[in-house]
Amino acid sequence: MTEVQLTDVATLRSRARKNVENGAVTEGYDADREEIIRLLNESLATELVCVLRYKRHYFMASGLKAAVAADEFLEHATQEAEHADKLAERIVQLGGEPEFNPDLLSKNSHAQYVAGKNLKEMVYEDLVAERIAVDSYREIIQYIGDKDPTTRRIFEDILAQEEEHADDMADILQGL
Repeated sequence: MTEVQLTDVATLRSRARKNVENGAVTEGYDADREEIIRLLNESLATELVCVLRYKRHYFMASGLKAAVAADEFLEHATQEAEHADKLAERIVQLGGEPEFNPDLLSKNSHAQYVAGKNLKEMVYEDLVAERIAVDSYREIIQYIGDKDPTTRRIFEDILAQEEEHADDMADILQGL
């Protein structure tokens, strides 16, 4: 195991004064910033598409078992919006611009926007989208590794919630 050398305080102070306009991005940032921003923007698009799909499903849910599903749809829409906010905030911290252009969202999203004709199809499509997010975010976490611990932690937190969403949708689907 390689031993990590800590930087002396004087050097830390000196480095902090260089390129101060870069904000949170210091010389110690090891990741490919442009690639990380691209991945964050694709994930932002994924989350926003999921918000829209969940919102539609919330309003369109009907039938005997619709109340339980609708409550989950609304809760998930709110949580996906929170994920989007965290991703957009991180993009800005890294000196990028979050992409909110509606014309680009479905193109950049990993998940698709599938409306579903009935409650079962809606839940199924939401489960598929959650499974895509789980795989996608797990790969992004592995790609980032130790190069950007802050972005990795954001994705780890989002991944944990996406796994919960997938479980919720799988449970509802079984009951339909």
